[in-house]
Amino acid sequence: MANNSTGKWVQRAATTGGGRTYRGQMPVNYYAALAVIIIVGLALVGVSRYQLTHKSSSSAGPPTTTQTWYAGLAVDVCGTIEPNLPASANKTKTGLVANGNGVVTIAPKNSSESGANATLGRFVTNYKGLQLTNSTLQYPGKPAYSNGNICPKGSPDAGKPGVVIVYSWPNFTSKHGAETPGDPQKLLFQNGQLITMAFVPANTTLPKPPAAVITNLITADQAGPTTPTTTPTITPTTNPTSTSTTGPTGTTATTAKGATTTTKPGGTTG
Repeated sequence: MANNSTGKWVQRAATTGGGRTYRGQMPVNYYAALAVIIIVGLALVGVSRYQLTHKSSSSAGPPTTTQTWYAGLAVDVCGTIEPNLPASANKTKTGLVANGNGVVTIAPKNSSESGANATLGRFVTNYKGLQLTNSTLQYPGKPAYSNGNICPKGSPDAGKPGVVIVYSWPNFTSKHGAETPGDPQKLLFQNGQLITMAFVPANTTLPKPPAAVITNLITADQAGPTTPTTTPTITPTTNPTSTSTTGPTGTTATTAKGATTTTKPGGTTG
């Protein structure tokens, strides 16, 4: 019986391609290849994630450092249009500035302000006291409002919770505006554009900036950038000096420059 059992075990091992020792060997090449695939896959995912979270913005394209654009801007807090932003105090440092009449001048000074970098967020960052994110709006010198805050008493939207919304119109003739999706700081400036930044109840349709702002925008756009002129210096001219001669008889003769005077005997001049 024992011999028969041994023979059957050997026969079964042969039919399966080997014994227990062979079946227990680890397929090293297979697992090594699998490990390489996993490592490469993880590396590609890491690179893609880095590129997605570290997008580089190009400064190529308009507006360039040789162009000047204009846009109209208004700030609406709970249904009240705030006064025009005062003129920017740092015009020597940035080319995206408020003119004080509701118009923003977009005249990039360098690549950080030109092309795809000429954004509403770039202007806001350089304007002291002004704050704008997708959840917070603050007009200079006034309280900041964040999504969910209640509009104060006395405002048209008093008692209602508000959210930050930014509307823009491609130009001053556009009848319909569009809400800026996502981060409003990424809104690109356009020449002749109208923008209203607001903290208002959700689903509010924002108005364009006031008519006076639109008028100022049209005026600025038509006039274009101004270049300071220097008044030419006028140098006063001096008339030729006259020479007086006294004749023998005491009479005085005036001689013009270049002329010759002859005094004859007897005091007469010829």
